[in-house]
Amino acid sequence: MTKNWKRYVVGPNVDGKSAVLLDEATNVQHNPGIFYRATLWSAREVPVDNSIEWDRANEVTTREPFPGGVLFRALEIPPDTADKAHHVEQLRKLNLEVQQKHQPSAEDLARHPSMHRTDTLDCLTCIKGEIYLVTDVDEVLMQPGDTVVIRGTNHAWSNRSNEPCLLCGCMIDATQREQIR
Repeated sequence: MTKNWKRYVVGPNVDGKSAVLLDEATNVQHNPGIFYRATLWSAREVPVDNSIEWDRANEVTTREPFPGGVLFRALEIPPDTADKAHHVEQLRKLNLEVQQKHQPSAEDLARHPSMHRTDTLDCLTCIKGEIYLVTDVDEVLMQPGDTVVIRGTNHAWSNRSNEPCLLCGCMIDATQREQIR
C-alpha cells in the first residue's frame, strides 16, 4: 500500500521565527486492503486558534471533526476487494471505532460497502490514481486534480483500478441537513 507520508507543521520556534516543528503524520489508521488514513490536523474551533502549540492532529479519533471544528485528512483507498462481505465487515468495525453517527442502511451497503454519511462539509481533491465517487443515484470518475464538495449526504469511494487512489481534503462541521429518503 502506501509508504509513510511526511506531514510538515510550520509554526514559530522559540525565537518567533517560522520553522518546521513537526515532520511526521502521528494520527494514522491502517487496515490493509481497505484503507490508509492520516488525520493531518484538526481544530475544535473556527476560526482556528494558531496560538495552540500541541499536535492537534491527535485530538480527534472520530470520523467527523469536533462540533464547530475542522479536520484535514489524507485517505488512500486501494482497489475494491473482491470479497464484498469482508469489505462490509471491516468498514462496520471502522464505523464503530470512529463513532459513525449515521450507520449505513442495507440499501446503502448494497450500493457500495463504503457508503456513509457525515454531517460535514467535505472538500476533497484526488491527488493520485482514480476513484469513483458513488452517490445514491449516480457515479463520477475522479482523477488527479478533480475536487468534490460533499454537503452532508451519502457517498462512497469505489476504486476500480489496479492502483491505490490518494484523496486529501478538509471536513468542516456543518449544520445537519434534513435527509430525504
